Amino acid sequence: MSAAGSFVDLDSSATTPVSERVLAAMLPWFCEVYANPGSPNPEGERAKAAVMAARESLAEFLGAEPREILLTSGGTESNQSAVRSALRSRPERRTLLLSAVEHSSILGLVPDLEREGFTVHLIPAGKDGRIDPAEVASRADNTTALVTVMYVNNETGAINPVEEIGEVAHRAGALFLCDGVAAVGKLPVDLRRIPADFLSLSGHKIHGPKGTGALFIRKGESFHPLMPGSQERKRRGGTENVPGIVGLGEAARESREFLVEGPEKVKRLRDRLEETVFSLYPKARRNGPEQASRRAPHMTNLCFPGIPGEKILLALAREGIYASMGSACSTGALDPSHVLLSMGLTREEALSSLRFSLGRRTRPEEIDRTLHALGRILGQTLTRRVS
Repeated sequence: MSAAGSFVDLDSSATTPVSERVLAAMLPWFCEVYANPGSPNPEGERAKAAVMAARESLAEFLGAEPREILLTSGGTESNQSAVRSALRSRPERRTLLLSAVEHSSILGLVPDLEREGFTVHLIPAGKDGRIDPAEVASRADNTTALVTVMYVNNETGAINPVEEIGEVAHRAGALFLCDGVAAVGKLPVDLRRIPADFLSLSGHKIHGPKGTGALFIRKGESFHPLMPGSQERKRRGGTENVPGIVGLGEAARESREFLVEGPEKVKRLRDRLEETVFSLYPKARRNGPEQASRRAPHMTNLCFPGIPGEKILLALAREGIYASMGSACSTGALDPSHVLLSMGLTREEALSSLRFSLGRRTRPEEIDRTLHALGRILGQTLTRRVS
């Protein structure tokens, strides 16, 4: 067992630590300036200005306007708010197109939507884990209210052609929701280029605080709030979480700086991890696109045929190295990843796969440590199988 604080985090897609800059930005707003942004006094005005500054930071980061940013509690609220709003704004349309590899915050709505009389079509992923715009076009018609496809898959790192998919949705008169949680802060996201009507993000994925997030709502698109109230221009009720919002704004600033050179550095570490694993265990293969331009730089999903992924995962954890078998929101489930099954993997192959997700703090020596551990684990496994 590793000593506290000495673990290697290769599960940064699950969450990230709050950065020092973000924490420092948040601290004054807990006790020193604690006013309600809605209070008509100088301290309330300071809090209101801090919320607006964070909104402006997010807008600049995403290529949006401040009034297009709705501050939320995270990705799940953002996604579900967008779905519900889209259906209310297109009441004559009763069909939704969702990619089969969406996050559970989207797919988890399907049973309720079907009970409410909506028709939901799941768009299968290709063998590389990406959604083909032609598949969307073949299903989208004048009954389609919403098309939902994530920018980057949170289990494989596959980058979807969201610009083309958004155009397909709009040609059919449908709205387009892009789940950006696994993309924002990992690669550039420019909403002047992506024709999304909605895009979600989560603060804790970009070294911001948990319980914070945002939903981009394209200017001119009507929005029906999930939680009515007077805050957020009457688009979300509840007193604003000022410390969290300030932290989210700072996380956006820090992420913008990271994107200048950071992704390439992370990619080099990710590539070295992959290449060495393939040499240690030649049967191993990548679940996801082969082309570098179609993969997010921080993530890899590897299949170890013939070896249960859980066995490797637990052995790594005993050495203080943390990875995962899929989304943190489905960890603990006995079923194999729905993402990998949609890509055509068998149940056994899916259960023999691990996700390694690196972060901006991942160091070369941590990759060395991981590879040494994997070498021992795979060697011991193969020796036992031979004997």
